[in-house]
Amino acid sequence: MSDLPGVAAFDFDGTLARRDTMVPFLLAACGRRRLAMAGLASMHHGVRSGRDEMKLATVARLFRGWPESRFHDHGREYSATLGVLLRPEMLERLRWHQAEGHPVVIVSASLATYLRPLALELGIDDVLAVELDCDPAGMLTGAVVGGANCRGAQKVARLRAWLDARYGEGADVELWAYGDSSGDEELLAFADHPTWIGRRAERA
Repeated sequence: MSDLPGVAAFDFDGTLARRDTMVPFLLAACGRRRLAMAGLASMHHGVRSGRDEMKLATVARLFRGWPESRFHDHGREYSATLGVLLRPEMLERLRWHQAEGHPVVIVSASLATYLRPLALELGIDDVLAVELDCDPAGMLTGAVVGGANCRGAQKVARLRAWLDARYGEGADVELWAYGDSSGDEELLAFADHPTWIGRRAERA
């Protein structure tokens, strides 16, 4: 048994949850017409270089100028609907880590506004996800905190910063990581105990 502290990092969409949760949130908060118009506007303004840029531009158009309190109200309301989407086998795994005393972190490209209330309910230690910037007046600017989607290499960067803050810069841990898609490849490569979920598990 390792003397290093154990940590578990879970992707959310497709891993802890059975499917995507972000698009349904955007639909619930903004409606189908506004979501479609924001996506088209992003495309018309030249945001074609990749899925991350398209996503961030669309989110910016949808929520720029919203009161932060309104945004988080939607997040809490939506979070209450997510329990039925959780994979029972992954909840069991999450509970095992908690019983072992391992801090558990969600590392996700989804929005923290609805993942944080769920994490609180599940006793998860932290959420590393997409956060929207707020100005001093409490209004969303449309920018993403850190300027990047929490996907691919950004997942590793965010988790490494979290580990440094908790255990000291460069500290070693024994890391378990769970993911289901190409956006999790770097995270699982970073882990001591990588586990693919869903279709990726069949090919791993």
